[in-house]
Amino acid sequence: TNLAGVIEKGGLDDAAKAKVGAPKTIGHLGRVLSSGLGAYTMTRTAGTAADLTIESVARALERQAQREQQNLKRGINLLATVGSTAPFVGLLGTVVGIINAFQQMAATGSGGLATVSGGIAEALVTTAFGLLVAIPAVTAYNYMQGWVDARMADMTESANELLDHVARKLDEGHAAAARAV
Repeated sequence: TNLAGVIEKGGLDDAAKAKVGAPKTIGHLGRVLSSGLGAYTMTRTAGTAADLTIESVARALERQAQREQQNLKRGINLLATVGSTAPFVGLLGTVVGIINAFQQMAATGSGGLATVSGGIAEALVTTAFGLLVAIPAVTAYNYMQGWVDARMADMTESANELLDHVARKLDEGHAAAARAV
């Protein structure tokens, strides 16, 4: 069941009663909206004042959105770490390789470019591998970070829309009570 469609068609009470599926199957947005609807139902059942209901729903939405953000960001720090450290590991390999090349030159007693060029070329391979690891890792990190940011914008927008629905619903109830008096 699509919560947004149920809210638009039948209102908050129908959406709060709707069976939307298991938490793992409804996705990050569904879990955020379900959290807000749960807070709405709980506060309305308890007869909570309208302003406290809105506040409670807002806090529930925010808490769940933060949980979802942490879940969506899982593993992204590893990409950042690999992307930032791989070039240094490659550079370290290059430095160690050059040191070895010069130690070979000192041990054999012969100098010149021909003596160290093989060792230096071998050492530079480690820098190339470091870059071959770092570039895709940084690219993947940037892509994933943008993806998470877009999902967070979706959650914030949907949470605000739900809060608007809650405020309208509570205002309608308040207006109906005022007319009845």
